[in-house]
Amino acid sequence: MSMEKIDFSKINFLIVDPNRLMGTMIRDVLITLEAHHIDRARNFEGAVTILRQGRIDVLITEWDLQAEQNGMDLVSWLRNDAGSPNRMMPVIMMTANSEIEYVVRARDAGVNEFVAKPYTVQSFYTRLATAIARPRQFVRVDGYFGPDRRRKRDENYTGPERRTEPDK
Repeated sequence: MSMEKIDFSKINFLIVDPNRLMGTMIRDVLITLEAHHIDRARNFEGAVTILRQGRIDVLITEWDLQAEQNGMDLVSWLRNDAGSPNRMMPVIMMTANSEIEYVVRARDAGVNEFVAKPYTVQSFYTRLATAIARPRQFVRVDGYFGPDRRRKRDENYTGPERRTEPDK
């Protein structure tokens, strides 16, 4: 993936993972990328408290927060709640549940990028860089608000909602 160098030192990250070791591993990768501003939360409530302060630029969350409210609930709150500080914030979902049904559910909830655990530093970087440097346009349709779920143009599609603009 060719793209300009991202200055991670100017980006404020929030890692939400109940597992202290996994949160530390994600933080260590971000530090390797020269990130300086990294907050951490272990659950939905802690994440919302930090997010409401309005200083986070990128949310990285685990799906399973081992509590009543999970990472999907957090994404839903961020995208749809009137109290959300930034409904268009890039969201990276990380989980060991990498089956297609989980990927589709995350996409349909408004997640920008999906990273399956265990992950490589390269796969994490690629997803993170894509969410930051090449964000997809946000759309609101039929109860959905989030990044455009379509990633490629199908030249053979002739249905009523065919794109009129070429992909960028």
